[in-house]
Amino acid sequence: MKIRIGIAGYGNLGRGMEYAVAQNPDMELRCILTRRDPSALTPITPGVETLSAGETRWLAGEVDVMVLCGGSAADLPAQTPEFARLFNVVDSFDTHAKIPEHFEAVDRAAKSGGKTAVISAGWDPGLFSLNRLLAEAVLPRGGGYTFWGKGVSQGHSDAIRRIDGVLDARQYTVPAQSALDAARSGQSPDLSVRQKHTRECYVVAAEGADRSRIEREIVTMPHYFAEYDTTVRFISAEELAQNHAGMPHGGFVIRGGKTGDGGRHSQMIEFGLRLDSNPEFTASVLAACARAAYRLNREGVTGCKTLFDIPPACLSAQSGEELRRTIL
Repeated sequence: MKIRIGIAGYGNLGRGMEYAVAQNPDMELRCILTRRDPSALTPITPGVETLSAGETRWLAGEVDVMVLCGGSAADLPAQTPEFARLFNVVDSFDTHAKIPEHFEAVDRAAKSGGKTAVISAGWDPGLFSLNRLLAEAVLPRGGGYTFWGKGVSQGHSDAIRRIDGVLDARQYTVPAQSALDAARSGQSPDLSVRQKHTRECYVVAAEGADRSRIEREIVTMPHYFAEYDTTVRFISAEELAQNHAGMPHGGFVIRGGKTGDGGRHSQMIEFGLRLDSNPEFTASVLAACARAAYRLNREGVTGCKTLFDIPPACLSAQSGEELRRTIL
């Protein structure tokens, strides 16, 4: 029996999720929920139902896992606990500083409904988080670094678009090459947040909008831009469409450490990603986590989980025997 997937939200991530479901033979797309007019959507999956976001309760027995594809700034803090009472859910909540409180809210909701929720799934938080944990566990004496980009951040771009007077926006995170080289040197340099990255914002403002106010709201936004050197450039919708339509991203998790007598030997761990499509890759991680949520719930595991809590074998479509024979 295939895992029945629902998608809540049909922006870039929701469309990426539809492609991800199609690539996993043990899954099928049951429905797409949207706040827009459902009849205006044109899904790639033949015959899939498109429904209003409010039509959820009757789906409780029809969807095994609901994948929430809204934004972290305003959607997921409310949506994930709400949906977790009725469905096994997966989200990509990426406001790192607020993950603990999001976890607590979702955990209460999921346990009340006997459901399993996986939050903050994606590549950071998500795969990068897991690699940071593994690297620190293996090299306890050392220093760790995470670099993002150069690439478009979906969450940061969404946060800008929610500012009054902004019609559209793209935000690029750019690693500083000098900081990247220093991290790879194995000398465990002390690098501040501001030293490691800059942020570049391309914004389409509404006619007559106060651009000074918009720029001020961007550069002072906590958890997103206030801690970084941030550049804001106002451009036309045509220029945004021509030069910033893609969604590339990537980055590195690096940890250097010392082992042996007196720390005489230097060791280096590096995990990297280079992505043509941030939303499609993120959706691919969400699909694997949806499989894990489904399996854990069938085993009687309820409440909120992160990638730290999921046995890796639960993410794979292969059986344990196949994994031991082909990958281990």
